[in-house]
Amino acid sequence: MKKRLFMFIVITVSMLIAGCSNESGNNDSSADRASEEQAVDKSESFTTVDDASRGQKKAGTEQEKGNDSKDKAASKSKKTADADRKVIYHANLHIEVNNYEKAAADIRKQVNDRGGYIVESSMQGGAEDGAASGQITARIPQKHFREFIQLVEDGSKKVVNSSISGQDVTEEYVDLKSRLESKRVVEKRLLSFMEQAKKTEDLLDISEDLAKVQEEIEQITGRMNYLQNKVDLATVTIRMEEKNVTITSEEDLNTWEKTKQQLMKSINFLLSAFSGLFVFIIGNLPVLIILGIIGAAVYWIIRRRWKNKREE
Repeated sequence: MKKRLFMFIVITVSMLIAGCSNESGNNDSSADRASEEQAVDKSESFTTVDDASRGQKKAGTEQEKGNDSKDKAASKSKKTADADRKVIYHANLHIEVNNYEKAAADIRKQVNDRGGYIVESSMQGGAEDGAASGQITARIPQKHFREFIQLVEDGSKKVVNSSISGQDVTEEYVDLKSRLESKRVVEKRLLSFMEQAKKTEDLLDISEDLAKVQEEIEQITGRMNYLQNKVDLATVTIRMEEKNVTITSEEDLNTWEKTKQQLMKSINFLLSAFSGLFVFIIGNLPVLIILGIIGAAVYWIIRRRWKNKREE
């Protein structure tokens, strides 16, 4: 009996020990699994953070590249816009020259050499009438505009006045270009409708609309060509005056010229003499009146005495 009781106790204790060891093992394995899961979570979180960091860096790099591309595009666009600006230039020059005809010939040559042309030329005076003067209006390609002005100023005796003005027509030109493109589209559609139209009435209506559109296209094209011509060729107006006065020497004068000069000298002398006498009389009139009265009294006394002596 005691032996059975001892065996029962041993079995019970063994079972208890086995149960405790299993529970401890389970707890340890659960703890290990929890640790592993936590490590995995941390690893995943670190990986996520690293990926996010890399993504941010990549996004930042791409953004910087995008900004650089935008800046380069904006800079290029600005340069292109500046290069495509439509500006009409006009210059006014007022100069003095030693020889008008020579200066005018030089200006015409400079204009022709640079692909320009003379619009207007006028001249007054000359060798017989005195110093010559005149005006020349020329059209010069814009790329030679300032160079030509500098040449004219350098070749003059004196620059009295110089001014340059510009009119920016870029906005008008761009607007005309947009309108022209729109009208071209409308024209194309009307031509397509005309091909598809079967009724005479429809053809007439489309033809009328097409004529109006084509007229507007011609007007827009004409205005654009006018502006482009004004932009391509600048206008320069040059006013010139001859300031080289030639003094004729005595040896170059003929007999008639000498006679005229001597006559003028005589007339000037007489005018000067009479002018001096007139000034003397008027200026000394009070004194002359007193002297005249005294002289008249003396003359009357002397004459009376001489008359009395004669009667005696």
